[in-house]
Amino acid sequence: NSAIILNWRVYMIKLTRYLKGYIKESILAPVFKLLEAVFELLVPLVIASLIDNGILLNNKNHIVFSGFLLLAMCVVGLISSITAQYYSAKVASGLGTSLRNDLFEHIFSLSNYETDVVGKSTLISRLTNDTTQIQNGFNLFFRLVLRSPFIVLGAIILACNISIEIGLVFVSVILVLSLIV
Repeated sequence: NSAIILNWRVYMIKLTRYLKGYIKESILAPVFKLLEAVFELLVPLVIASLIDNGILLNNKNHIVFSGFLLLAMCVVGLISSITAQYYSAKVASGLGTSLRNDLFEHIFSLSNYETDVVGKSTLISRLTNDTTQIQNGFNLFFRLVLRSPFIVLGAIILACNISIEIGLVFVSVILVLSLIV
């Protein structure tokens, strides 16, 4: 099992060379995912303020302000999400194209004997399906995997802001879940 994980890491490191032309996008995708997570995490704070300072105190100005603030946060969060998706897709499609081109060149460098041993259908499958799976994996990584740590870290900070005891319980549950996952 550890050999599989080691091989996986080696292959992932080899694939990162295909990201060289997409450094800017590889940085901007997580930045916009972070922005999306921040606006998502701020919603409960605004709603708490809406209830505490608006509804309970019958402050209509605060209620209207909080409503517009929630709407603005929603719009900015949506724009951040769409922008992150765009950069993620751009990185993944560029990586997939470069990988396919390299594989295509490599297949043409093989002798007739080598292509017969491996099989033409296997080579076509590797060129299309496997590279598409790698491309989708990178896209999912940039879109979903990077989002989770931002949400978890932000939730821990907000929980500790409310109560240190609640924050510690939250941290311990996250550690147990991390070990299980």
